[in-house]
Amino acid sequence: MLGRRLAGPRAGLLAGLVVPLLPAMQRYAQEGRSYALVCALMTWGTWLLLDALDIGGRKRWAGYGAVMLAACLLHEFAVLGLIAHGVSVALSRRRLRPWAVTAAAVIAGLAPLALFSATQSGQVAWIGAPDASDLLAFAVTVLLGIACALLKRPLRGPVGLPALALPLLTVPAGLLLALSPLRPLYVDRYVLFGSIGLALLIGAALDRLTSRGTVVTASLVAAATALLPFGQQLRTPESRSDDVTAVARAVREMSTPGDGLLFTPARRAWVLATPEAYAHLDDLALAASPAASGTLFGTEVTPAEIRARMPASRRIVVVQDVIGEPGDSTGRGAAKLATLQAHFEVCGTRRVTRAQITVYARPGLC
Repeated sequence: MLGRRLAGPRAGLLAGLVVPLLPAMQRYAQEGRSYALVCALMTWGTWLLLDALDIGGRKRWAGYGAVMLAACLLHEFAVLGLIAHGVSVALSRRRLRPWAVTAAAVIAGLAPLALFSATQSGQVAWIGAPDASDLLAFAVTVLLGIACALLKRPLRGPVGLPALALPLLTVPAGLLLALSPLRPLYVDRYVLFGSIGLALLIGAALDRLTSRGTVVTASLVAAATALLPFGQQLRTPESRSDDVTAVARAVREMSTPGDGLLFTPARRAWVLATPEAYAHLDDLALAASPAASGTLFGTEVTPAEIRARMPASRRIVVVQDVIGEPGDSTGRGAAKLATLQAHFEVCGTRRVTRAQITVYARPGLC
């Protein structure tokens, strides 16, 4: 509907077909988290923004504000999409004041949740600074969007397609990347809704390209077909970063009753789905369970107490993230590793998706 409104029926159809081919969209559409819903609300919010700009009226601005607030309450970084809309409105040079009033109302509605979330900032402490692959992916995506925008269609309505889609594609991710030196918060799924802008730009570009000959059309069909194996692979258990059932099965096979258990870093996500698989093990670092502590993964004792508890165990099963995942900045991970190296030897290791399970034993007990 957006593509049709801004660039014609065929551009809209092609943009709609692009969306389910994007691997990131396919992945997060399968998950029970908020990212797919945020994308849906951002799409409808963008449509309502065009309505408010084109026709005006308090009801239309109120509808736009309500949908955007819902998106922001599902994921606070959806407010970056609101900022992208502001850039589009500024480029259109129309109705900037009612947009500003609506945006202020959305931010006011989000403020209580944002203030409370600030007290839970430790939940995103695992996010590291963007690496070269993040920057390269962003640069390639922006260049692709710009290249598609150069094939723009004539203006339809209050905002042209490039002026709407390019900010949505570039502003949210660009802001998170730019703020990373102050506080690393960039994760590509947090700005998944930028794919809406990419799909619109690609759809409009494909409209222009496919009108120029059957060779180009055939090439585009071949490129789309080449993406299908990615979609098929995304629908297998191996595509998940965590296969908790497989991790639990490996722990059960590699452990014996009474063994110690350690997590490093202290993310017990694997236990939450299959607690019975770990019931025969002694969680050496656990101070309070998730339910008792009111936290996602529970709380752990101090590094000194971890070092004191570990030597009493004959064998310890260590469930850890594979190399390359964010580390533990609390000192507990270092205490666990140093004690293992000083008093234990490796008996065996198995990798299951993002988890690595290693069995340690006192010398001579493997």
